[in-house]
Amino acid sequence: MASPDYRHSVVLEPEPEPYKAWWRICSYVEQRRWNTQFGANTPVEILAALTDALLAPVPETTPEIWTPLTAAGWTYERDARGNESATHPDGIMSLSRRSLDPGEHFLWTAEARHDYGDTQALIWHAYLDDRMPTHLISAFTTALASSEPVQRGMYDVPHAHLVSQVQRGPQGKELADAHEARLKGARAAACKARRSAAPSTRGAPAPATAPPSTAARIR
Repeated sequence: MASPDYRHSVVLEPEPEPYKAWWRICSYVEQRRWNTQFGANTPVEILAALTDALLAPVPETTPEIWTPLTAAGWTYERDARGNESATHPDGIMSLSRRSLDPGEHFLWTAEARHDYGDTQALIWHAYLDDRMPTHLISAFTTALASSEPVQRGMYDVPHAHLVSQVQRGPQGKELADAHEARLKGARAAACKARRSAAPSTRGAPAPATAPPSTAARIR
């Protein structure tokens, strides 16, 4: 998918390995190009929070990035070189902003891992570009910190032993209607964003009438 102005794209490229990059969201704004990538098992609610933020107007104030996580009980650390990280209380999920060398470009990494004895198994991962606008990274961390239950088919989740499933919430047609309502809302937001970005012509002075050409005067 590409935005109407071709400034952003959302790409799904399934791979045989679910832990490779399946999803990519890219920006082609010349002064601030950036891209993100997500594994197949990345919760769709997190992806949706990021794409919704692309449609929404840029906030007037700079939103907090780490506060949604620390408010949800995540532990936060920052070292002397400016590297930052936060970890969920259960230790499964983490987010880091790190650079290998001082002064080099930072990279955001989000991961969900689970211990199996002496090894750790990757559940899902995401990589974010530090050049992304702050409000987009904030939308990602806010979704990452959310504890709201999500809709999934019974047992249709990776590592099902790590989650608790309860049959509740919208079912059947209600779920389909809720999905259609979300799509309509996204389309309306996209149309509003296009109208806001389009240069206004209302109230502009009428163009001056061109003088008759020499050939016209001769006739």
